[in-house]
Amino acid sequence: MWGTALLLVLCMGLWASALLPEIVTALAFFGLAMLLKLAPAETVFSGFASQAFWLVLSGMIVGQGMTRTGLGARMARVLAERLSGSYARFIAGLVVLSFLLALVMPSNLGRIALMIPVTLALCDGFGLAAGRPGRDGAVLAVGVATPILSAAILPANVPNLVMAGSAERLLGLHLSYLSYFVLHAPVLAFVKGAMLVGLIVWLFPDRLTTGAAELPALPPPSGAERRLAVILLGTLALWMSDSLHGLPPAWVGLVAAILCLLPGVGVMTADAFGQVSLRTCFYIAALLGLVAVVNATGLGDRLGHMLLAVAPLSHDAPAQNFVVLTGISTAMALLVTANGAPALFTALAREMAQASGLTALTVVSIQVIGYSTLFFPYQAPPIVFASELGRVSLRRAARLTVPFGLVSLLVAAPLDYGWWWLLGKLE
Repeated sequence: MWGTALLLVLCMGLWASALLPEIVTALAFFGLAMLLKLAPAETVFSGFASQAFWLVLSGMIVGQGMTRTGLGARMARVLAERLSGSYARFIAGLVVLSFLLALVMPSNLGRIALMIPVTLALCDGFGLAAGRPGRDGAVLAVGVATPILSAAILPANVPNLVMAGSAERLLGLHLSYLSYFVLHAPVLAFVKGAMLVGLIVWLFPDRLTTGAAELPALPPPSGAERRLAVILLGTLALWMSDSLHGLPPAWVGLVAAILCLLPGVGVMTADAFGQVSLRTCFYIAALLGLVAVVNATGLGDRLGHMLLAVAPLSHDAPAQNFVVLTGISTAMALLVTANGAPALFTALAREMAQASGLTALTVVSIQVIGYSTLFFPYQAPPIVFASELGRVSLRRAARLTVPFGLVSLLVAAPLDYGWWWLLGKLE
């Protein structure tokens, strides 16, 4: 147990501080866990058998298809034609597009890599040159909306997949795409999206100096784009109807990835798989493996008892339990980033459910509110990545993330409580 505790502190500390590349820390976890004989190999490497691992991998492949065929850029340009009315409309359009892309492209970093170049080109066309506050606002609209609003879509970002994989492994819970969306989207996507637009327009005021983006015309859609569009529409339809057919999102996504690579049917050759970055996939596997080791060695139970000794959870106090659990998740995201928080929180969910009288599913779901409430860019790698691509300093980014985190905690979280109460999730 002590060895597992030291490994937990080491890995979470390195992932949070980024002193080492995340892939190095992930491989170090596998190596140290096996060398120290902390758990059997099937436990240490259990992350590779998780649906979360395969959903991330399939999302990377589909993202490659979106980029190679040009379908993603076409989607951005189609919306861009409607963004020239005003600066506020431009920012709102970028936020909406960032959310819509999350429905069909389950990779935060992939969406950032796709959207930032398009956003910068639009800024140039609208007269928002380098150094203008509106250019920073546009970059941050994409960079912040991409990881935070996608928390409302189950397969759309890393924290959600870590949570879903941990809940499946530890609690036997299988989250439904549609019920998850209904639970989280009204506040975490729609309300917070409106709040984000308002804050950007207020904190980074500017105006468009030209009437339309001066971008070259796109060629007609290619056959590959049309085929990919059909694959994505079919995938989305199966994801949204998973409560009817029972097919897990991971295996639907994997079939979509196979179709993208299938000769004669797909949109790219099988050699394109060599361009897929496996770093995030191994990171997910290591996080889930760490959770499994923590649980198998009894460390999870010990941490749960320590936490419950100081956390004021009690039966018949739903509002208090909601506030406490949201606060715990928010604090964990500050300490170990939004990617690491679900691994720790879900490992303790069983004990917190017993103490609060809430169902394990409700406890697991509450953490989404916490880890999607971010105060600093380091908590979400996609925000850092977008800032680097768009040449926005992290200090400028924090000028948005700090007030957005505060407003989310003080306004969005109470609204979430009201929505959950209406749905009967806190009884």
